[in-house]
Amino acid sequence: MQELQGYQTHGEVIVKEAIKNNVKIIPIPGAVALINALIASGLDTKEFYFIGFLSASKKEKKEKLEEIKNIKNTIIFYEAPHKLIKTLEIIMEIFGNRKMVLAKEISKIHEEFIRGTVQEVLDKCSEPKGEYVLLVEGNSEIKELDYSKMSLEEHYKIYEKQGLEKKEIIKKIAKDRNVNKNEIYKKFIV
Repeated sequence: MQELQGYQTHGEVIVKEAIKNNVKIIPIPGAVALINALIASGLDTKEFYFIGFLSASKKEKKEKLEEIKNIKNTIIFYEAPHKLIKTLEIIMEIFGNRKMVLAKEISKIHEEFIRGTVQEVLDKCSEPKGEYVLLVEGNSEIKELDYSKMSLEEHYKIYEKQGLEKKEIIKKIAKDRNVNKNEIYKKFIV
């Protein structure tokens, strides 16, 4: 395979390069902690929002959690044991006492699921060890928005705050308003 100069060496880049060079990609089943944790969590699995690891910076961690606190889908994080308690405390502060699942050591001999509210899970975590997946229930208190009562710019900002790209925002606005995405696209051409 041609050397990947200037590329970071993570899977997505390698797969894209392989496809570009007509290399057949064959996925194999394996332990993917977030999916296995989600399947066994008992939380909504229809749609989910995967964050990965939150920033080590308390300020950035809080900012990210503030940004996503109103997502209606199950939210999934990875967390290191030495940061677990502080992260749970910040989740409690920003998200409130929602249902959650703490999945530990997925697909390993000491696999464990701790289910309850954020506070109940916090109370059960005395000396965290291992690899953790945190699954938090989406915000069920968010009411359906009446998009017809807001401007396109206000509507756009809702999705922009969720970190979506312009193309995805335009698709979502079109779907929310039941119009062709080209109509919305024309409004945002700069």
